[in-house]
Amino acid sequence: MSVKKMKGSSEKLLTDVELELMNILWSIGEGSVADVLEHLSTGRDLAYTSVSTILRILEQKGVLKARKEGRGHIYIPVLKKTDYEAKAVKHVVEKVFEGTPVALVRQLLNSVQLDKGEIEELKKLLSKSEDKK
Repeated sequence: MSVKKMKGSSEKLLTDVELELMNILWSIGEGSVADVLEHLSTGRDLAYTSVSTILRILEQKGVLKARKEGRGHIYIPVLKKTDYEAKAVKHVVEKVFEGTPVALVRQLLNSVQLDKGEIEELKKLLSKSEDKK
């Protein structure tokens, strides 16, 4: 599985606040600091300067690119959400579950209540995985 490495932090995951801002940008496609602030969760209080600083840090990490527009910047995700999800899951499997994906799935099934539709979807995914081998 190919996962793009983040420049300067090949093994590190995003911080909670970095991930929160990235999720906003992944959902809106691209945006300014003001756009990101507008999409923050209700009750989440981050200053304009804090969001600006975090977005610049993400740009330095190679996760975002910035395009100058007027007096500000428009931030565009470089790292795809699916690539980051794959990296995060791989990290959890390796570091928390000692490289055993089955242990991750077992814990997930023990920790989260799934409805019948979700169980059927998991069965189909497992079947497709078996067919690939």
